[in-house]
Amino acid sequence: MLQTAVPILASLNAKETIKFYTEKLGFTFHNNWDGYLIFSKDEIEIHLWPTSDPEVPKATGCYIKVTEVDELFAAYKEQGVVHPNGSLKNMPWGMRQFSILDNSGNIIHFGEDISVGK
Repeated sequence: MLQTAVPILASLNAKETIKFYTEKLGFTFHNNWDGYLIFSKDEIEIHLWPTSDPEVPKATGCYIKVTEVDELFAAYKEQGVVHPNGSLKNMPWGMRQFSILDNSGNIIHFGEDISVGK
């Protein structure tokens, strides 16, 4: 019965978050309701809620399953948003993944299934 899930991350500054997600990550900005932001890219939607506590985003993140992870990694590396410890690599659980930190400090992992018999 379940169809999709929408991560809801924390945003420290709506204006900076809109700029980051649209210019650095290539997401489409949809709405801003008093700092509650909605973005989409391809089949993915991400929401962000406003907080003034810089510790909250440090404990927040999500995992996005993708195709063509190598191409996405190259694009985000060019934008300078790849996490210093999040370079592209094959993981023992059958995913090829990398990580970024957004402008507020949320971690986002992008992974492609490389397990046998996908």
